[in-house]
This record gives sequence, structure tokens and C-alpha cells, in this order.
Amino acid sequence: MTTSAIAVSGLRKAFKDKVVLDGIDLEVPAGTIFSLLGPNGAGKTTTVNILTTLMKADGGTARVAGHDLAADAKAVRAAIGVTGQFAAVDELLTGQENLQLMVDLSPVGAKDGKRVVADLLERFDLVESAQKPASTYSGGVRRKLDLAMTLVGDPQIIFLDEPTTGLDPRSRRTMWSIIRDLVADGVTVFLTTQYLEEADQLADRIAVLDQGRLVAQGTPDELKRLIPGTHVRLRFAGVAQLDAAALLFPDATRDDDALALRVPSDGGTRSLRSLLDRLDEYALTADEFSVQTPDLDDVFLALTGHTTEAAR
Repeated sequence: MTTSAIAVSGLRKAFKDKVVLDGIDLEVPAGTIFSLLGPNGAGKTTTVNILTTLMKADGGTARVAGHDLAADAKAVRAAIGVTGQFAAVDELLTGQENLQLMVDLSPVGAKDGKRVVADLLERFDLVESAQKPASTYSGGVRRKLDLAMTLVGDPQIIFLDEPTTGLDPRSRRTMWSIIRDLVADGVTVFLTTQYLEEADQLADRIAVLDQGRLVAQGTPDELKRLIPGTHVRLRFAGVAQLDAAALLFPDATRDDDALALRVPSDGGTRSLRSLLDRLDEYALTADEFSVQTPDLDDVFLALTGHTTEAAR
């Protein structure tokens, strides 16, 4: 039987008259990666802030690492680590000094602390930069140090709030490898991200949050099966052509920002020929034409009405 690292029921939060979380339910099995997706303002960071005891919920219940969030917040804090959207390192200190500072603030003893610092520097490939001020680090190295600092207390659950925002593709993939290694060691990871490829690559389960409500949950493959399979993507030069094409294909999904239309199709030559003939019949021309299989971008658009670019 799989143990739940996080179990949430009916979680609610409002700021004055604005409802940010409207009764969400979710469960995160221990030793897995759970990803929470959603456009800006959907309530992702608020969810993380509540589950990490930085903010109180207005209603609902939650258990984190087996502890009741409201009744035993101290035990919850002892069991978790948090890495926010921006690296929380002291840029005046070296990498080693940043880690030592976290050790000094934790229950780890002085003797064990030296070993912990040395192990983390080695584990995160920070040995060469350990004696350099953090202000000289690249964004990727700074994020690695930030995550290493989170691990000083050996947390059971780590909350990563958009940990790869602003990183170049190579640094992002390095962070993915580190996250996978953490889970292989038995850590549970609660990840928020706006990079759908990241969620697809890493997450065992995904939940999509929109306007304070969970609109879907499941494995990446289960979410992809929520929408029609293969589709044809047509991009037009202007809104007038997009409007005209949308009338021809009422089952299609519009992307107004990209001037694109996603038309359900089996991808076969007969259906493609029929689609192109219909466009030609009405003197419509697409600037771009491609056949695509479902991905999380399609799921996100179908569920929230936003593209990932528009959501940022």
C-alpha cells in the first residue's frame, strides 16, 4: 500500500473578495514527483505557501508527511524543504559558507555538519566553486546551491516552486537529473512549473489548476487522452482568415494569440486532403500547416483556454 506524502481535502483560500483556492483536493504518494500546473494567478504559489506553513488556509484539511497542517505545523516544517522561484542564497557568502549557514541554523551537530556540507558540495558538483562568492555564480549554479541548501535538514518532502525559471536548456536538464536522483533516494517532490515539457519529463502525476480549481489530475499519458488525438495545426496571417477558418471547422480549438487553429484529424492522407480542399474552396490559405499528436500544451490549452506563453 502506497503511503501519501501529502493529502489535501477541500483546501480554500481567499484574499478579501478574490477566491484564490476554491476547495481543491489532491494526493501525492510518497517517493514520487507531483507537478502542479496552471497559468499565472491560478493559485500554484498560494498552494505551496499553505502546504509549507507560510500561509494559513481559510478552510479544508491537509496532512503533510503524516502531520496535520493546522495542528502540528512545527512537525511539518521539520519534514519539508522549500526552494522558491528565486534562489535564496546570500551572494556575499561563498557556496560553502551558504551551506554552513544552513547547517548552523539546523539541528545538525557541528561534527556532522562538516560532513553534510562536504557531501552536498560533492553531490551537486559545487566543489570547484565552493570558495567563490555566490554573486559570481551563473543562474544554474545558483539554483543548484539553493537546492543543496534545502537538503541540509534531510527533508522527506521537497517543494520546488518553478525551480528552473530563467535557466538555459542545459542547466534545466541538469536540474531535472538532480530531481530524479532525489526521488530515487526516496524523497517526494512537489513541483510547480509553467514548462510543460518539464512536467511531462519528470512528473509521475500532474494536476492542472485554473482560477483556483483543479480542472484535471492524472499521469501525463492520462491527461493527454482527455483531448482528441492527432490534430492538424493551421496558422493564419490575420484574424479575418482565422475567423473564417474557425467557421468551417466548428470542432476546432482556437489559439488567438498565435492566430492558429487546431483541427481534430486522424492524420491520414484522405482526411488531410479533405481539409485542404475545404480551405481552398473558400480561398483560405494557411501560412503554416503541421500534423501534431497530443502533448501537454494541447491539454493545457483545452483545459484552461490559455497557451503556456500567454499564461506566463
